[in-house]
Amino acid sequence: MRTPLATYRLQLHKDFPFARAAELAPYLKELGVSHLYASPVFKARAGSLHGYDVTDPAVINPELGGEEGLAALSEELKRSGLSIMQDIVPNHMSYDSQNEMLMDVMEKGPHSQYKGFFDIDWDHIYENLRGRILTPFLGSFYGEALENGELKLVYDEEGLALAYYALRLPLRAESYGEVFGGDIAPLEAALGPDSPELSRYIGTAGLFRGLKSEDPAAAGQCSHARRMLRELYSSSEAVRAHVDSAVERFNGRKGDSASFDALDGLVSSQFFRPSYWKVAAEEINYRRFFTINELISVRVEDPEVFVRVHAAALRLTGSGAVTALRVDHVDGLLDPQGYLARLREAAGPDVYLTVEKILAPGEELPADWPIEGTTGYDFTNYANGLFCRRESDKEFSRLYYRFTGLETRYDEMVVAKKRMMISRHLAGNIDNLAHMMKKSAADDRYGRDITLYGLRRALVEVMANFPVYRTYVNGPQGPTEAERACIKTAVDGARRRLRDFGYELNFIEAFLLLGGHKSLEGESADNILPCVMAFQQYTAPLMAKGFEDTILYIYNRLASLNEVGGSPDRFGFAPEEVHAFFAGRAARSPLTMNCSSTHDTKRSEDVRARINVLSETPGEWYAVLRRWEKLNQAGRRRDAAGREMPSRNDEYLLYQTLLGAWPAEGEPGADFAERIKAYSVKAAREAQVDTNWIKPDAEYEAALRGFVDRALQPGPENKFLEDFLPSQRLISFYGAFNSLSQALIKMAAPGLPDIYQGCELWDFSLVDPDNRRPVDFALRSRLLAEIKRDYAAGPGPLMAGLLADLPSGKIKLFLTWRALAARAERKDVFEGGTYLPLAAEGTHAESVFAFARVNQGRAVIAAVPRLISGFVPAGQPPLGELWQDTRLALPPELRGTFTEAFSGRTFEAGESAALKDLFSSFPCALLARG
Repeated sequence: MRTPLATYRLQLHKDFPFARAAELAPYLKELGVSHLYASPVFKARAGSLHGYDVTDPAVINPELGGEEGLAALSEELKRSGLSIMQDIVPNHMSYDSQNEMLMDVMEKGPHSQYKGFFDIDWDHIYENLRGRILTPFLGSFYGEALENGELKLVYDEEGLALAYYALRLPLRAESYGEVFGGDIAPLEAALGPDSPELSRYIGTAGLFRGLKSEDPAAAGQCSHARRMLRELYSSSEAVRAHVDSAVERFNGRKGDSASFDALDGLVSSQFFRPSYWKVAAEEINYRRFFTINELISVRVEDPEVFVRVHAAALRLTGSGAVTALRVDHVDGLLDPQGYLARLREAAGPDVYLTVEKILAPGEELPADWPIEGTTGYDFTNYANGLFCRRESDKEFSRLYYRFTGLETRYDEMVVAKKRMMISRHLAGNIDNLAHMMKKSAADDRYGRDITLYGLRRALVEVMANFPVYRTYVNGPQGPTEAERACIKTAVDGARRRLRDFGYELNFIEAFLLLGGHKSLEGESADNILPCVMAFQQYTAPLMAKGFEDTILYIYNRLASLNEVGGSPDRFGFAPEEVHAFFAGRAARSPLTMNCSSTHDTKRSEDVRARINVLSETPGEWYAVLRRWEKLNQAGRRRDAAGREMPSRNDEYLLYQTLLGAWPAEGEPGADFAERIKAYSVKAAREAQVDTNWIKPDAEYEAALRGFVDRALQPGPENKFLEDFLPSQRLISFYGAFNSLSQALIKMAAPGLPDIYQGCELWDFSLVDPDNRRPVDFALRSRLLAEIKRDYAAGPGPLMAGLLADLPSGKIKLFLTWRALAARAERKDVFEGGTYLPLAAEGTHAESVFAFARVNQGRAVIAAVPRLISGFVPAGQPPLGELWQDTRLALPPELRGTFTEAFSGRTFEAGESAALKDLFSSFPCALLARG
């Protein structure tokens, strides 16, 4: 297996295709990474900026350069000694006219060869969804859209279709006879009764009238008849006029309701059902990616579907162009373990496999998954939490609740928001699940009397209380002990909040544990297990939308803790907790990934590092909050009901955002205010308190934008900025050292470091799309060349210059380069070394975090500062004598001569190492021996 030394994530799209990525190969080699970690490269919706809206997974995206472009990229990377880690998307595809397989399903329904490709319930409980697929893309109710003339019957070279702006839905075979099999007298009058064109048209119309979708030959016959019609249409002006007239006959006249009856009847007979987009929240018969109507899930558990979905990816691994795969949204799959086993078998033992899996604190990856690990969000949160002062927990809670006026407890808030997410966005999915469970319950005498209403109420509460993304029951062996504990936690929480539904909850608990009131033999097991597996597929999107995309925008106590996979009520991690996490990582999954910023993180690593500084001085934070509140009082508004706009909670988040995202140079560019306004509105919509995505509150959002505009208005009259900037400079200074420490931990801790595009310099991006802005790679390449040149001339002057020039971010680039070089020299130690936590002693012992990796006599030691604002003067780097008597205690296996990776100096390690020596010229240390 070619294990990545380090990965570098690139977001590929039409404006940054393979050719642009290939230009970076020399730079990435010089930086020290081994793998370009590519966003999805498969054919996607035209203009896609992320690639997750795949339209054909067997084809390389032509907008990126197609097969030839990818081959050229691979060859260029190989010349630089690099390879590709490819992001693949097995869970879903784009629900769009460009998805040819899905359009085949739209045209042929259950008779399509792809009928089992997509996760569609063809036998839905509702009659109007039975044998049809919901198509929820209308901007208004169906009847309104129809009579407004937005839905039109069209005919073109591809045949008949229902058009809704850019969306084109092909009609079933029988529709051709209905549209073109009518009165031919006008055509006969135009052509004459003996015309060959008339005879051919009559013959073609006859073919259309005889078509039946259920006939296996219908597809071929329809295709043949369509070609005949198109030839006539193209060659005969009279036929063209007749066909156009036949089509137009179905398109009604605005203001004449009856004129739309024909089109309504035609639409009602199709294998798709166009609807208002909001309908999908309450009635739906296909599985989506989260709550996104435009992304339809596929049944990758089907072997034939698996082959098609992975056709291009496995072709790339087979050729050696790709040596590592990252699986997107593994929790969406019906059976992740079964899927990963099949993928491992297909890809072979030499392909590095990792999955996007969100692990809760303390949760472990299933041991039977044949993979190297995850993309590393667990690392993100443990490493970030190390820079949050835990002792400030209660004081921060008090000041946060006092400033915002919030009263709801965190745990109640989480359950309430997940419950709300079900009612607003997932009600249809949960209804389907309840019906499925009700059908199974009817086979059990203890479940027969449970009503659908009671079952649904109890089911909602269990899901709202579920403590992790999902469990992975996939056979009669039932859940593991850890999974049983999760199910019990969820049901116990539901019992506390839903006291009148104890019987239903008891039944659901037994059901999910596969230990119901009757044995699981024969038909019973066949009914129950699929239901349990379907249940598991919906707890994950509920956690993602109800917690990750809602709570993380509401509970803003310390926004740096509000990260994917994080738990914002947990005020950081103690060093011993982080050591235990790293030790477990080294033992169980040493080749998993360590990420700190991704395309999905809520804010960049450097923004979090700054905001963490607030945890060190809660009293000072509250004081500036009160000052800024008064200085911005004039920017607030109230609506007719007296609601304050923006809310104190949104204002509280804004101040943290400004502290974290303010440009390092100190002067925001012209786009900064626009970025902050866009982020603030997105955050408010995600929170779903004062506005939301389904029904945006224009008045509130205008007030929020206005508040930001006023707060950021340059000029001497802006007293807020005058007061804000000194605080921001202070936070920025200490935050820089948090960033450096976090970067070194990522490089040296168990796991493989991942760098998100551009983050080798300071990056103060917020959530997407802010974190997908163009990256200046020419600047990074030039700065790296300067660093290497100056390092060769002497590390001492270089490091002094870097510390004097913190705003440029060159110091982070330097650290990244040197740490990656150290990894390359001792790959065996970093990948397979034993993890040793190192204890500090002395005055500032709590302000250092250190560990070692040891493998067969070779060793590395990493030491970084943390929580330094209490003893390091502003503007002065945390070096030398500031550390006083603080020392690292070193066990016997760490004695001897070490070389420091940044300064190049040698150290003689005895029973201890003084921090004033380790941090004499650079604020982090990475020592290596052997």
